Amino acid sequence: MTLDNALAGLNHQLRSALPPEIAEILEADRRRGATDFAEVGAKIEDFTLPAADGTPTSLGELVADGPAVLVFYRGQWCPYCNLTLRTYQQELLPELAHFGAVLAAISPQRPDAPVPDLAFPVLSDAGSTVARGLGLSYPVSAPVRDAMVTLGTDLEQVNGTWELVHPAVLVVDRDRVLRFVDVHPDFVTRTEPAAILEALKSI
Repeated sequence: MTLDNALAGLNHQLRSALPPEIAEILEADRRRGATDFAEVGAKIEDFTLPAADGTPTSLGELVADGPAVLVFYRGQWCPYCNLTLRTYQQELLPELAHFGAVLAAISPQRPDAPVPDLAFPVLSDAGSTVARGLGLSYPVSAPVRDAMVTLGTDLEQVNGTWELVHPAVLVVDRDRVLRFVDVHPDFVTRTEPAAILEALKSI
């Protein structure tokens, strides 16, 4: 089963359990358009972000010995993100050694917020400073905000702001040049592990 199929199945299950009015709001949010993202070939600035235990990790450290796969996700509260990250851990992480690559996940959650239990770094981009510089950050609309609060997710408490990121995978080489960029304004869809491995083969 592909990741896309697994996510579609999860979406069907979750949507069927939602009140119709909330399901309609979230479905409309999936169709949001966005285009102003960082592009392949651009060199990005170094950054340093804290892990859940407060340990700082810089992009320079991540790409010191090879490329880095950066996975931007919405937060630990997002079931689509959790499924995606678990899939990357199972299917992608074991293959990265062949390319001398590392994997790191980044979300706008504050460092003290819950994070998935994963075998690769999970970093906090509180305030979405890094994501905003890559064109991945956007403000949550009032209807979606109300729907999320109704469902028990108050982003102001988790992130400190009502701002989210488009799920995305970026592959950055040792010179901090973007070699692969795949952004998903539709938060139910994500980058297949096979596509990431193909991108690494070209470096």
